[in-house]
Amino acid sequence: MKMDTFTDYYAVLGVEPDAPVSGIKTAFKKLALQYHPDVYKGEDAEERMRVLLLAYRTLNDPEERKAYDIRHAEHVLGVSSPRGYVAYDAARAKRRGNTTEVSPGARRDRQRHYSFPVLSDELPARIDLGATTYDLTSGEAQALKVRGMLRGVATEAQGMREATLAAWNNYPRHCRRCHHQWTVASLRGRGSTDVCPKCHARDWGEYLLLRCAHCHAVFESEQIRNEVGSQDYGDGALCPPYELFPLCPYCGASGWCPAEDVRVEALRERAARRAALARIVLFGFAILLVFVAGFLLLTVLR
Repeated sequence: MKMDTFTDYYAVLGVEPDAPVSGIKTAFKKLALQYHPDVYKGEDAEERMRVLLLAYRTLNDPEERKAYDIRHAEHVLGVSSPRGYVAYDAARAKRRGNTTEVSPGARRDRQRHYSFPVLSDELPARIDLGATTYDLTSGEAQALKVRGMLRGVATEAQGMREATLAAWNNYPRHCRRCHHQWTVASLRGRGSTDVCPKCHARDWGEYLLLRCAHCHAVFESEQIRNEVGSQDYGDGALCPPYELFPLCPYCGASGWCPAEDVRVEALRERAARRAALARIVLFGFAILLVFVAGFLLLTVLR
């Protein structure tokens, strides 16, 4: 009977499971030079190079890496889920200890939580962002992967018709703006059940997840954490859970979000149309002034 052997390619290359492609390439080049048969004279030189090449080819190909990460979660991290969650990142956090704190690996913004889930086209995904955990359906995971942006409303803000009143009153709420947690039962008539008791946001359950196309970091929008009244948005309405990131707050890359690129392009086109209209109005006004001045001059000369 043939045994199902498994090789940890991340361990072979000496990189973490969330390593970017550039990190995998760098690690492979370094090890390939170290264990090249012309340099390394051990009897296992050819076998070492064979495994290194196989590890690099697997992890360098997006589709092969996606399939491999599922096997890696099962064999190395011991992850299995009857609900089908691809949760190797959560298992890695458990293995390392408490990694739900803000990430020290971020190049730009270290004051937020990041997650690096494997987003499959067919499986749900769980995203742990410190105080908040998002369970995404396969469709939501696919949308986040393709568009780089996912907007939604938390379950506890939508209501649970199948739950009893007592269970629903004790169901934990979590404000996506100020991260305050509470239950309806804890209010005891001291406030409205439709707003966050701390920052008074009426849209406390609305969230926006963003994902970098380069480093695959998933994070929440920053403005969603701002308390109501802390910023002036002009029309007096609550700020939307959205902000403009010209660069990814984790890896610092530009062009990191396809949906953001579309939005920015639309804003630029709108600004260009307004500028063109302003130029036409000014040009017409200038012509009118010239016409009026000419008419007045002819009147005086008569």
